[in-house]
Amino acid sequence: MDGWGNHMIRSIETAAEMAAIGLGLEPKTFTDRMRLGAHLLSPTGSDLNRYDVGTTFAGFHYDLNFITIHGKSRYPGLFIWKRDKTKMACKIPDGCLLMQAGIMFEWITGGYVLAGFHEVVYTQATKDTLLRLRKESEARGEHRIEWRVSSTLFSHLRYDVDLSPLPELEGFYNKEHAL
Repeated sequence: MDGWGNHMIRSIETAAEMAAIGLGLEPKTFTDRMRLGAHLLSPTGSDLNRYDVGTTFAGFHYDLNFITIHGKSRYPGLFIWKRDKTKMACKIPDGCLLMQAGIMFEWITGGYVLAGFHEVVYTQATKDTLLRLRKESEARGEHRIEWRVSSTLFSHLRYDVDLSPLPELEGFYNKEHAL
């Protein structure tokens, strides 16, 4: 898990540097503030045999950190909200990760970057995938652990970082162009 967590942190650092450059800031603006942050690798699991379609595993929310990175789960059920407030199923391609801004990112950019809303729900697609994978495993004479597992890492800015909007971004924010 340490290796995977370190890969995820490095990915977040790269995205944070790219965001800083895109905002016209020094590349290390955010990563310097992340150094020694209370990052949290938080794998979560839900027993799909214990619950059924309609169960909410993580209700509609945004995260209280800087950037959240989601690994791909073996089962669907992650939903995100677009800026026009429409909900959409999130399909993370193989070999990819999903990053979402947390509220720390929103605050330090004065709202230019908005925190991403998401939830995790046991859907019919989750159940269909469960049944398909179960059938494939049984055909091979194997027993599959039927849990929805996801690896999520919450990156944080250091505890002593002022979350007031960066002065360098004053006048940069325009509601019509918020990310």
